[in-house]
Amino acid sequence: MGCAVIFVSCFTSPIFFAFLSLQSNSIKTSKYNFFTFLPLNLFEQFQRIANAYFLFLLILQLIPQISSLSWFTTVVPLVLVLAVSGAKDAIDDFNRHKSDKHVNNRPVQVLINGRLKDEKWMNVQVGDIIKLENNNFVTADLLLLSSSEPHSLTYIETAELDGETNLKVKQALTVTAELGEDLQKLTEFDGEVKCEAPNNKLDKFTGTLTLRGEKYALDSEKMLLRGCTIRNTEWCFGLVIYAGPDTKLMQNSGKTTFKRTSIDRLMNVLVLVIFAFLALMCLILAIGNGIWEYDKGYYFQVYLPWAEGVSSAPYSGFLMFWSYVIILNTVVPISLYVSVEIIRLGNSFYIDWDRKMYYPVNDTPAQARTTTLNEELGQIKYIFSDKTGTLTQNIMCFNKCSINGKSYGMICVYLILWKTEKVDFSYNQLADPKFAFYDHSLVEAVKLGDVPTHRFFRLLSLCHTVMPEEKKEGNLVYQAQSPDEGALVTAARNFGFVFRARTPETITVVEMGETKIYKLLAILDFNNVRKRMSVIVRSPEGDLTLYCKGADTILFELLHSSCDSLKEETTEHLNEFAGEGLRTLVVAYKNLDEEYFEDWIKRHHVASTALEGREDKLSELYEEIEKDLMLLGATAIEDKLQDGVPQTIETLAKASIKIWVLTGDKQETAVNIGYSCNLLNDDMADVFIIEGSTSDDVLNELREKMKPDSFLDSDEVNIQFEKSSKKAKLLPDEQANGVYGLVINGHSLAYALEGNLELELVRTACMCKVVICCRVTPLQKAQVVELVKKYKKAVTLAIGDGANDVSMIKTAHIGVGISGQEGMQAVLSSDFSFAQFRYLQRLLLVHGRWSYIRMSKFLKYFFYKNFAFTLVHFWYGFFSGFSAQIGLDTAYWTVVNQFFIWGSLSVYFAITFTMYSDGMYLIFTASFPFVGTARNTLSQPSAWLAIFLSVTLCVLPVVGYRLKAQLKPTETDKVRRYIKEAKKRPPPPSPKRRLRRTSTRRSGYAFSHQHGFGALIMSGRNMRPKSPFATTGTFSPNSDKNKHKGL
Repeated sequence: MGCAVIFVSCFTSPIFFAFLSLQSNSIKTSKYNFFTFLPLNLFEQFQRIANAYFLFLLILQLIPQISSLSWFTTVVPLVLVLAVSGAKDAIDDFNRHKSDKHVNNRPVQVLINGRLKDEKWMNVQVGDIIKLENNNFVTADLLLLSSSEPHSLTYIETAELDGETNLKVKQALTVTAELGEDLQKLTEFDGEVKCEAPNNKLDKFTGTLTLRGEKYALDSEKMLLRGCTIRNTEWCFGLVIYAGPDTKLMQNSGKTTFKRTSIDRLMNVLVLVIFAFLALMCLILAIGNGIWEYDKGYYFQVYLPWAEGVSSAPYSGFLMFWSYVIILNTVVPISLYVSVEIIRLGNSFYIDWDRKMYYPVNDTPAQARTTTLNEELGQIKYIFSDKTGTLTQNIMCFNKCSINGKSYGMICVYLILWKTEKVDFSYNQLADPKFAFYDHSLVEAVKLGDVPTHRFFRLLSLCHTVMPEEKKEGNLVYQAQSPDEGALVTAARNFGFVFRARTPETITVVEMGETKIYKLLAILDFNNVRKRMSVIVRSPEGDLTLYCKGADTILFELLHSSCDSLKEETTEHLNEFAGEGLRTLVVAYKNLDEEYFEDWIKRHHVASTALEGREDKLSELYEEIEKDLMLLGATAIEDKLQDGVPQTIETLAKASIKIWVLTGDKQETAVNIGYSCNLLNDDMADVFIIEGSTSDDVLNELREKMKPDSFLDSDEVNIQFEKSSKKAKLLPDEQANGVYGLVINGHSLAYALEGNLELELVRTACMCKVVICCRVTPLQKAQVVELVKKYKKAVTLAIGDGANDVSMIKTAHIGVGISGQEGMQAVLSSDFSFAQFRYLQRLLLVHGRWSYIRMSKFLKYFFYKNFAFTLVHFWYGFFSGFSAQIGLDTAYWTVVNQFFIWGSLSVYFAITFTMYSDGMYLIFTASFPFVGTARNTLSQPSAWLAIFLSVTLCVLPVVGYRLKAQLKPTETDKVRRYIKEAKKRPPPPSPKRRLRRTSTRRSGYAFSHQHGFGALIMSGRNMRPKSPFATTGTFSPNSDKNKHKGL
């Protein structure tokens, strides 16, 4: 691994050396520039064998001795084809230039000579110090120096890097945090950064900062990567470490490649076969000419002399060979490629004009961004999809819950049918207006003061690490480490338990209109082992309580024996929730004894300050106090899918299309979504999880899961691949003895993508119906796609919505971009784009199929027509002394083509107009007695009377009845309206099957949660000044004013 050195000084410009040259921050995703467009584009177009052939033909036509046709008969259509294709490529690349220019010209504040100056992104260089503000995109890969937050914390969103929308926290070194926003100190900052050379590892960074003779270690927690967005942070300063193409985002972006369809490749093969056939015909005719000239030509010398320079019959035959190459060139006419491009353009318009792929919510139509890949859509075998923003809406919704053995929210199943109204939270002035819930019985239980229900929502409002922000009174915004936590706290907020503020020692909650301040004594945070978190608080009344939430399999082992019956009821509810693909958590509490807690907190302090075995000691203390918990219930969060996703996936699976999900999200989250959208189901024989931590572990898991025989040397595939051959080897289709799913994490995937394991990965994965790759980097996504392209003879499609999907979109045969919440980078790099995943079904199964059928029928007819015309000239050679004379003039053939194209259209319209013209009636009166009948009929009063009576007696009663049904619908009318609307929507998902492995699908959030912000919150390092609104209650749901609202 190389290294890089950056010197930062107020007196010198930045120096960047060692394995790198001085790199600007300008990026380039376009393929051409003004000077390279013509040579590069012509080089790409002449990769089509037919184009190269016609160039060769043009050269032959310039030789007078062998040409019997004018040179412009070839050059005009060739130039037309090249010009049309070149113009299309130029437009596509111009759009890329516009996108690059937009990004490169974004403004940023750069510290220059002690002052902040506005500069363009492209002018930023390594070593510059820049200032970023809230909601700004990060300009380059930066070393965080200082920020507006306490202890120089900075909150960022990394959706464009890994697809996750939850906030992540970065912290500057203490030595640089002291610089603050003092421009003079920042200007005088004089240090040396040594770091690793640019690479594509998003989660790793190694370097050192040398400042005033002291060395400080640098890691990824102190880096802000390009593509991130600053959130919840007023300002921050950063030192540019990597810029432009060297940034980790750009290192993960694949190169723009020239994509060709299988029909293009087939046409190249056909052209080669036809060339051989053409050469054979020309050879036969040339030999015939030599024999004829030797045997008969001598007698025709008087009126048919040999051409100048021809002195023998063999030489005449040689020239005739090339003359017939020109004459018989119509066997592969250049008009074929013109026609193919026109058909593709028409198919692209059909996609652009498809109203069923138009998304009215944000006025986004489908768009064919390239016109050369339409028929390839009908040949897709593998789909590689992102998860966040592609399959899901990136929205977490509190859907259902179980409290004290009673399930709430089940009414959602009948919501659409009976048009159930949402719960009205208008009585709660602090409620989130976007929150929706439909079970009115739950809000009734809250209003009636049900103790378990109050305790349930009190737990949700206290047991979390969410940070509140209230810039205006009543306008609360929650910043959560995980969107699940945000959804739970928002649910408690709407039901009357509003989490409003926190300090390192307190949590302020507005409970049913009354402001209460709880003393926060300890946070027992989530980690990968515990799968739960707890808080210990003291209420204003002095009660000491531990509140806990976590995975059901973990928490059920910690419950008091008195909760056994409640545990069984809650387990049934959890199974129901998990069967619907919801993300569940179990919640419990425990009242603590004062003396015991005093002793425990002292031992906790000792353990937390221990130099050795700190984690183990703390874990023992956590286990000790989290015992004999009292069960409250469970929560169910829906990671909302886009509309129609399960139905679309089910339909594509019926078409034998395999779907792989490549996501940067956590394993449990991805698996949960897999079940929600019908990728995984309980009828599968098994779902394998590959999580080996070494190369050998991964190899053994891959082989043993699906194909134990692949260990043997006698395995056919092993024998085939052991043979040395330069030819690319393709894996045969292997069948498993059942339906399987495969889940592999990014760490194991890194080993599996190594040279000696990639074959095993492809063999195992391709035998599975579904493959889910979790925690993968953008580059790994592209490597997986490339792996399938390498070993399987199949057409691949990649679909995504963020910058982290660009590399796989570029790598796949066809790239589809979704214009979603993560920007337009994926769309700009794609071949096709639309707004919703469900439109993929219509793109492939309708437009793809029709485009392929149209192209196939056209090619069959075109080759038949041209072979028929060319063989006429071949046969004519036998009757013309093999003299390379034209049997049918090209002008004639052109006229015939034009006549059949335009003539057929003209004749159709001429006949149609003629049949309905007055002139035809005057000529053949007896044959057209109906002309003028309508005009004569409408002039009679009796006809108008009949129309009036029909409208009055038949139409008006129906209109009146329907108007009444609209204004005052009965229950029957509602059901009928629902049935009518349901026909317009995608079909409902298939009934849920009986679950066999529900435990693997519950508590996905708890199992996927990383170490939380607990220690950070208790330290107070991330706390802002206290909100002036946090201590005022603003509503009371039990007041006379609000008592009956929302019922």
